[in-house]
Amino acid sequence: MTKVAIITGAGSGIGRAVALALLKSGWSVSLAGRRAEALEATVSQAEGGQAFAHPTDVADPDSVEALFAATQDRFGRLDLLFNNAGTGAPPGPLEEHSLEHWRRVVDVNLTGTFLCTRAAFGQMKAQNPRGGRIINNGSISAHTPRPNSIAYTATKHAITGMTRSTSLERIPFSLHRIRSS
Repeated sequence: MTKVAIITGAGSGIGRAVALALLKSGWSVSLAGRRAEALEATVSQAEGGQAFAHPTDVADPDSVEALFAATQDRFGRLDLLFNNAGTGAPPGPLEEHSLEHWRRVVDVNLTGTFLCTRAAFGQMKAQNPRGGRIINNGSISAHTPRPNSIAYTATKHAITGMTRSTSLERIPFSLHRIRSS
């Protein structure tokens, strides 16, 4: 059985590199991102598995639902979600940081990760065989913040907590207990 992944932020950078590596290893991959042309550029570089570009705004619940439904329809299951989509705001002092920039960073980095995690968790619990992996791409900013990056730093701290909480939610459905080291 071919493994299936959804990669958010797959149009460039780390997301593109992970998608291409999985495809080269024979995975089927749904490539998600806001820019269709960037996703198609990733598809054009693909070797191996099946690549499926699906323009998605992870901050939009309907867009995320459509991504997961299309992946299920096309591939029949989900084995890996790589939450990689992210954005920052223009650097600047806290007192000059606009509410608009704050909300956009929170919507993409935090709410988008939540929406995708929620969809993946439900799909992975319902499929047969059950299970899969969720990887949330964090940042060193969660541990060592950069100056003038309040929204980005706050969301990356939150991703750490979300990842730990998600891990606890999966214990009843896992064959292996989580151990801390």
